[in-house]
Amino acid sequence: MYFDLGEQEEKCIIEEIPEDMLVTGNFLLEPWDLKMLIHSAHLGVTVTVRDPDHEILMSKRFGKFGKFTFTAHTSGQHYLCFQTNSTRFAVFAAERLKLHLDVQMGEHSIDHNTDKTKDNMVTLENNLSHLMDQMIYITKQQEYQREKEEVFRQISEETNSKVLWWAVVQTCILLSVGFWQMKRLKDFFIAKKLV
Repeated sequence: MYFDLGEQEEKCIIEEIPEDMLVTGNFLLEPWDLKMLIHSAHLGVTVTVRDPDHEILMSKRFGKFGKFTFTAHTSGQHYLCFQTNSTRFAVFAAERLKLHLDVQMGEHSIDHNTDKTKDNMVTLENNLSHLMDQMIYITKQQEYQREKEEVFRQISEETNSKVLWWAVVQTCILLSVGFWQMKRLKDFFIAKKLV
């Protein structure tokens, strides 16, 4: 994906990440306009990663391109924020920068250099390792979805029980008001000697 950044502007993306998941990101910052290409050597990005509790897991300054890696310690929404750390293009304040971003979770790319070797075992081991990493990633995603489903089910059950008690309270109030009105009408008719 890519998005544009202005001078000293911070933009964040939100990723649902399960616990103990390795996340790797690659990015490239480039100017939209050729006029800024002269100043692009001074461009840079600050990458900040926050966990679901908004605690900073990682904050690091990079140049125009870079690679960052972190491991999620808790399940939930993680915030990946990017901010330009250069004011060199203040002359072109109306211009924006394009940030290309590639985020991979739990995947380890296959080293294609091993395919060039004559040893098929190394290639098979590499492919097997990749498949095992994929299985671990899928298992952690399933566990995370089960946790979210359990929380949702508990909230639904609590809401249903509160609605039931509210209905019981309303029924009791309606019955009490009805009996009170009948008694008042009966007393009224007796007082007026209509009965």
